[in-house]
Parts: sequence; structure tokens; C-alpha cells
Amino acid sequence: MAEHSSASRGAEKCDVKGCGKDAERSVSGEAAREAGLDVEDDLRRAHLCKDHYKQFKKATKEERQMEYLGR
Repeated sequence: MAEHSSASRGAEKCDVKGCGKDAERSVSGEAAREAGLDVEDDLRRAHLCKDHYKQFKKATKEERQMEYLGR
């Protein structure tokens, strides 16, 4: 399991298994798993690098559009 501390804020690494890039965004762990990203089951927040965040956005695009439209 990846260890994160609030003291090292900004130094997080991407939580996707096999990726060691610096994280730029964080999303809910559940949402990351639903989007098909390979993250630990017990993470509350999944820190994602730029590439994996782009994958997350692409995978959740339709859901976000429906939410925006109020459906």
C-alpha cells in the first residue's frame, strides 16, 4: 500500500499499480476503481498522475455529462 503523509504534501506518487510518476490530482478511490484504474481496494483517495487522470476523465465522460444535464 502506498504511504502518504500530510507533511509531504505535494510529493505524492501515482497510486495506480506499476506507475511511479508524481501525482497531480486526486479522486475518490471508489471512482478510480469504477473507471477501471488498478488501485488498491482500501484507498479513500487515489492520487493520479497526469496520464492516469486523463484516462479517468475519458472513462467517466459520459457519466459526468449525464450528471451535468441532470439526468
